[in-house]
Amino acid sequence: MIIRWQAVDFIRKCRMAFMFLRESIQAYRERDPAARSSLEVFFCYPGLHAVIWHRMASRLWHGGATSLARFLAHIGRWLTGIEIHPAAKLGRRLVIDHGMGLVIGETAEVGDDVTLYHQVTLGGTSLSHGKRHPTIGNNVIIGAGAKILGAITVGDGARIGANALVIRPVPPGTTMVGAPARPLDRVRRDPCFDAYGTPCGEMSVDPLLRDIETLRLELAELEARVAHIAEATAVAQPAEASRAAAE
Repeated sequence: MIIRWQAVDFIRKCRMAFMFLRESIQAYRERDPAARSSLEVFFCYPGLHAVIWHRMASRLWHGGATSLARFLAHIGRWLTGIEIHPAAKLGRRLVIDHGMGLVIGETAEVGDDVTLYHQVTLGGTSLSHGKRHPTIGNNVIIGAGAKILGAITVGDGARIGANALVIRPVPPGTTMVGAPARPLDRVRRDPCFDAYGTPCGEMSVDPLLRDIETLRLELAELEARVAHIAEATAVAQPAEASRAAAE
């Protein structure tokens, strides 16, 4: 009876592992035009390899073998250039594109269908042992070099532009750019995949550039008013001088 139960449990775990690989590879093929085949993704994509190493290290971590888990995660980082703490929680169909230099901290949580690019940091800003890393929602895209720091939440469907510095919570569906990051005014068709989390279309408006353009227009209007007043004053002065001479 025990042997039968162990066999059933083994088969269940094999099916889950196969499902994880199948849906992960499919996610890479859907979100990376350079992925030409499933075999290419399986053998040549370090992001997928890093997640596999993390799954093994995570099982050891939750099983109490924390030191061995950290060592396994260290090997995974050495082989892939991607550092994921064994205690971090990763969702399904996570795509790590390129991946070199990416860091995911201990208490970070990543939702389903998330895309991360190289040199992304999900880091902590506290020395406490509690929650100190960000929580990433579902369908989020985080561009290359972006830093998301602290125990903040990035809402579902958000976009974090390349090299953005995010230190405050991000509402769902918001696109953040800059350092420190600020929301981008845009009209986004849903669903929409923004490579590197950075929209480059004409429907995107940087709020800083918008404010600068508004100031420029106001300055031009003030200059026109001053010129008009100066012209009216120049015309009025000779008439007043002639009137004074006649008197």
